[in-house]
Amino acid sequence: MDKAGCIEDNDVGALTTEQQSKLNEFKIKTRYTNEKYLRSHPEISCLLSSFLSDVLVARPENTREYASTYFSNPELPLKVKAMTQNKMSKIKSSQ
Repeated sequence: MDKAGCIEDNDVGALTTEQQSKLNEFKIKTRYTNEKYLRSHPEISCLLSSFLSDVLVARPENTREYASTYFSNPELPLKVKAMTQNKMSKIKSSQ
């Protein structure tokens, strides 16, 4: 096992220079698209922050079961909406 925790070493010659270049372009484009999407949907950030905070406080034995209960809570959309509005108002007031 190498230092990165992988089972096998990287195969440096697996991709041609052109393939590697196209792969790198694809990675950059994907990151850009993801970042753009996340910035235009602040509710995702609020949802994930809230969930992670709750998990860290509750420290459930079964995280999957906890997540299932958390995300199926009928009051969750209202909670996320309120958090998003609060976040957006803080952003606007700081500008």
